[in-house]
Amino acid sequence: MTDVDIKIENIVASATLGKSIDLQTVAEALENVDFNREQFPGLVYKLKEPKTAALIFGSGKLVCTGAKSIEDSKRAIKLTVDMMRTMDPDIPEEFEIKIQNIVASANLGKPLNLEAVALGLENTEYEPEQFPGLVYRLDDPKVVLLLFGSGKVVCTGAKSAEDAKLGVEKTKARLAELDLI
Repeated sequence: MTDVDIKIENIVASATLGKSIDLQTVAEALENVDFNREQFPGLVYKLKEPKTAALIFGSGKLVCTGAKSIEDSKRAIKLTVDMMRTMDPDIPEEFEIKIQNIVASANLGKPLNLEAVALGLENTEYEPEQFPGLVYRLDDPKVVLLLFGSGKVVCTGAKSAEDAKLGVEKTKARLAELDLI
């Protein structure tokens, strides 16, 4: 399989704390918080290091976005929960962090004729009047790739960096097999 370098652009991870959170108390105690219940049901807590945003919901669910590595994503959630625990010591020490989505980019190194790709590849959507990229869905790994005429690719829906890389590599190999790259 062709080796392709990918760059992780964003990781979305979540955690469930198993207890309700008083968002007003958290909002009043923290800096770098956006909280307006009329606009959004949770509060947004921005961390400087790692540079991420944690969405905290009253249900006790957290969503972290903006991390560039799985380690940073997990660290951001742990830092957020540790900070919340200073206000509410009943927040559990143990909780599961789940990777929901990894967005990665890559460059195939050659321009693509997206009309030819749309005709040659299965599981594609291409409507250039609505969006300049071609949407290509893979089943294994279960990811979605956005292919652009420049040869640039965005992979989304991956649960691991390995799946993102494999999705891009399989796509490049399939394009080569069909003489589309």
